[in-house]
Amino acid sequence: MKPVRSLARLMLSGTFVVSGARNLQHPERLVPVAKPVTDRVAPLIERTSPRLPTDTETLVKANAAAQLVGGLMLATGKFTRPAALVLAGTLLPTTVAGHPFWTETDPGARAQHQIHFLKNLGLLGGLLLAAADTEGKPGLRWRAGHRIGHSRRSVSRAVRTARREARIAVRSAATARRFHG
Repeated sequence: MKPVRSLARLMLSGTFVVSGARNLQHPERLVPVAKPVTDRVAPLIERTSPRLPTDTETLVKANAAAQLVGGLMLATGKFTRPAALVLAGTLLPTTVAGHPFWTETDPGARAQHQIHFLKNLGLLGGLLLAAADTEGKPGLRWRAGHRIGHSRRSVSRAVRTARREARIAVRSAATARRFHG
């Protein structure tokens, strides 16, 4: 199954690597499209992290850099689950800003935006699957539960052993008192 996973991650990451590199080099072409979304997000950023920049071009560059790095991580198989989550997070504002089909009045443009919006939803689904994929290994929840169960059994065994040793010590002491006294 490893070759299938590797190929699927490589194919899924391609869009993010190419568009991330392109948008990082030329963010100015996306600024007018991204401005309505960044204007809504900027107050939230200013409230939570006042030192972070909120201008549209910088936010477009940050999104592009996250897509480029996340795409490369996904493609190379390094930190694939966090990379897929980061890419999913970058895809949401990109989709809302880039393909608002609900605002289009021209039927042709509306259809094109709707197709790209749905394509991005498909990519989002693939990223969520990649984020949930444990590569056949047990997930963190199972491993934690298994460790807890293993620890409980170990403690229970230790308690039984301690009780048994205590009973043996009591019997030994009683026997020793009988022979000495």
